[in-house]
Amino acid sequence: MADFRVFSVVLTVCIVCVLVECKYMVYNTSQGIVPGKLNVHMVPHTHDDVGWLKTIDQYYVGSNNSIQAACVQNVLDSLIPALLADKNRKFIYVEQAFFQRWWRDQSEAMKKTVVTLVSSGQLEFINGGMCMHDEAATHYIDMIDQTTLGHRFIKEEFNVIPRIGWQIDPFGHSAVQAYLLGAEVGFDALYFARIDYQDRAKRRDEKKLEVVWQGSKSRGSSSQIFAGAFYEGYYEPPAGFYFEVNDDSPVVQDDINLFDYNVEERVNAFVAAAFSQANVTRSNHIMWTMGTDFKYQYAETWFRNMDKLIHYVNQDGRVNALYSTPSIYTDAKNALNESWPLKSDDYFPYADRINAYWTGYFTSRPALKGYVRTMSGYYLAARQLELFKGRNKSGPTTDTLADALAIAQHHDAVTGTEKQHVADDYAKRLSIGYQESEDVVAASLGCLTQSSLPSECKNPITKFNQANPRHLPFYLVLTLLSRNTWNSKYTNLGISCLQLSGVEKNICRENSCEHLLLSFTVIELNSFGLFYEILFIHIYSCTSGFVLVFNENVTVTDSTGKVIFSQLTPIVNASIAKRKFYATAHMGESPSASPMYWLAFTAVVPPLGFSTYVIASASASIKPMSYTFDGSQNGAIQIGPGNLKLIYSANDGKLTQYINSRSLVNVSVDQSYSYYAGDARGDDLQASGAYVFRPNGTFAIQPEGKIPLTVFRGPLFDEVHQMINSWIYQVGPIPIDDGVGKEIVTQIKSNIGNNKIFYTDSNGRDFLERIRDYRADWDLQVNQPIAGNYYPINLGIYIKDKNTELSVLVDRSVGGSSIADGEIQGKYYLRFDPLGEGSKWRRSFGQEIYSPFLLAFTEQDDKWTNFQVPTFSAMDPSYSLPDNVAIITLQELEDGTVLLRLAHLYEVGEDKDLSVMATVELKRVFPNKKINTIKETSLSANQEREEMEKKRLSWKVEGSNTKQDTDLRGGPVDPVKLVVELAPMEIRTFIINFNSNLVK
Repeated sequence: MADFRVFSVVLTVCIVCVLVECKYMVYNTSQGIVPGKLNVHMVPHTHDDVGWLKTIDQYYVGSNNSIQAACVQNVLDSLIPALLADKNRKFIYVEQAFFQRWWRDQSEAMKKTVVTLVSSGQLEFINGGMCMHDEAATHYIDMIDQTTLGHRFIKEEFNVIPRIGWQIDPFGHSAVQAYLLGAEVGFDALYFARIDYQDRAKRRDEKKLEVVWQGSKSRGSSSQIFAGAFYEGYYEPPAGFYFEVNDDSPVVQDDINLFDYNVEERVNAFVAAAFSQANVTRSNHIMWTMGTDFKYQYAETWFRNMDKLIHYVNQDGRVNALYSTPSIYTDAKNALNESWPLKSDDYFPYADRINAYWTGYFTSRPALKGYVRTMSGYYLAARQLELFKGRNKSGPTTDTLADALAIAQHHDAVTGTEKQHVADDYAKRLSIGYQESEDVVAASLGCLTQSSLPSECKNPITKFNQANPRHLPFYLVLTLLSRNTWNSKYTNLGISCLQLSGVEKNICRENSCEHLLLSFTVIELNSFGLFYEILFIHIYSCTSGFVLVFNENVTVTDSTGKVIFSQLTPIVNASIAKRKFYATAHMGESPSASPMYWLAFTAVVPPLGFSTYVIASASASIKPMSYTFDGSQNGAIQIGPGNLKLIYSANDGKLTQYINSRSLVNVSVDQSYSYYAGDARGDDLQASGAYVFRPNGTFAIQPEGKIPLTVFRGPLFDEVHQMINSWIYQVGPIPIDDGVGKEIVTQIKSNIGNNKIFYTDSNGRDFLERIRDYRADWDLQVNQPIAGNYYPINLGIYIKDKNTELSVLVDRSVGGSSIADGEIQGKYYLRFDPLGEGSKWRRSFGQEIYSPFLLAFTEQDDKWTNFQVPTFSAMDPSYSLPDNVAIITLQELEDGTVLLRLAHLYEVGEDKDLSVMATVELKRVFPNKKINTIKETSLSANQEREEMEKKRLSWKVEGSNTKQDTDLRGGPVDPVKLVVELAPMEIRTFIINFNSNLVK
């Protein structure tokens, strides 16, 4: 019938053209896979960055074209008629942030047309997230969230499930991407472009560009996915086969009545390119990525030429060309039933040529990286509060923040590789999302504190204001806790007149802080499922010429009226100056008063709940004793009131020793600063910059004289303030007047003999072993001994020997390494532990850094009485999650169901006590709600888990490791007992339908 239909079309056209010579040509594009031939899978695609040289909206509408001529709206507008012109044509689309913008503007008729194209397989959604997220500077929770947003939209609108991962532009590839954002979302394969040039050369020679990648040792064979690195290291067509209207590749000119007829030439070039790629690829299937950045703005130019190539190449017969998609290509590979090489670990760091290690972006735009991470933790807590009160369908909601965070995970967003005005755009979107979510949080807290039935609360009486993360001061102080319980909570939040956004007329009237003399209430929200003791909450205490004395005299009480131990610590001048700078920029004028002290106090907060504390004026000062050492003294200075002690030299102010009497750790330690000068040489067209780290020498930063040391001792903690020199007060500003770009590093040196081995996390999840100047997959030729040994860090880095571990945790994406034994470089929280004991701190405190307690404030007057609900926990008050489990998602969806994700925090063998199967009792997690139904889903919540596992393709692995190891996994959830099991490193996702009525 197909042949008959083609003949009918030709006959009809020729009858119409009877009076003139008929020149209409029908190209045969219907060819499928031909066994025994080399099959060239031509995959039409566009790669649309959701921000880079232009903002996301500029890219979409096609504005600001003086920077880059790109318009995604044109791409999608021209794509649909091009696909309708020939049912054999195919196209894949990736970035949902763009597609959803386009979809909202379409008529119902156009939407039906697109649904038909998707259902037929002509248009296929690949990857499916809001963006193509980065894999180095992103946290795994953010990667999951942004992918879930895209996947659920595709499922709801088109009832389809993306099958393929398509990470073609990120600058290196993580193990977490392979197993969490690959296998666990139900993908059958993952394709990418950028791997190290030395690795690529070896894999091409050995035909190992395509592998089975096992991203997690803990998850075993269930973490395996088929993965392919592209032939040339980029995601474009072979040279000479670009067909945008302004590209310079020769078009296929097949009209013999015109000059420059070139069909034979074009076919020969096609066949030659195909055989060249086939020579380094296993099997008789190769993929051509027919497109690149922002292509198909006039889609017909591409499809017209591809129609001709398929037609004439297949007439030639040496190879078989076909329209294809990555799904078709993957099925063809799987049908061969061949064995594939096994890949473990990851593809970091990435160098595309000699002296070009793309490790600079691990730390580029650190302020944006910190803002993204802060907003991510806030979003986690805000969604919980939105659920506890009940989602407001008419708004406000947390959706705007969700969209902004999703876009910020893009591989030219959180990476810091975008233009300045684009970075500003990402920050603006986060700010707008935060402001709307702030209203959600305030309303939820207002209702939760005044009613035991918050869902029935419409207009909360109390207005809560929150610490605005945009205005937090950037400085690092070393604070020693008076206790050393590993699961303690440390929150360091600066709240000032400026930072109490929206309440200037109340607490910060006329830029003075006089109203802090009145009592005000602080609420701390614990978004984790564990009881936590906050060893100290830091809050600014303001001062002016009129209220200086009074502000030194404050007291803290809990909701029962019990006085809580607290202390004041002076704020360093560098932070005050920075606050004034940003206050002027934000408010238009410099504040007349400045905060002078941190107020610190202990607090205990129940799981998934909050506690309230009242701060009021008092008659007794709680200032700590201060001591200043100018370097004229000799001997040692001991810091720390509890088990943990740091020893400083009184002579030069340097840290010399770390002692923990509880864990019996006693190690020598030294902290120093240096900088790498950026290499600006153009001998190989590669300078150090936002993407590439290329140092030209290491320079120690010498103190300007002896390092002054001020110690503040108080009942809760001791604190050390140091100024290394005029531009390092343990942070910036960095001088650039000499024209030399500087990569500032702080180094912690110890006597740990780690023998070149160190460990870094993968997107905040699994830890991977690193060996200096070594790669497991090839014989590394070292040309950049510093840049080539830096790895991305989102949780932490550690080293160990036979006795001791040194761990460093971070509050945002950074780069880190152990350039010399006993040494770690980066920005950090620091701890030493006996061998085998460090994982407890890394895992628990790492979660706390990611999502610190949310603080909210309300002013109280003399008429104030206690809240009706001063403390709250959504969980059974006698229950807490196991120490090895975290709730990483708790969110009410638009249809009223609840999305729940539980994550096991430990790897197999990581901890002797906690690397075991864990259980969570959902009846006690939700004691006031009845679970009607619970459905386990894929990680991105777009399909049932059982169905996903049935559909998964199975792949054979080469070599002695072909035996499939046992996949330790929690069992099915009994609908009556409602107990969830989690194996090490397992994340389980559920959609829960609650009874709308609370259990009495």
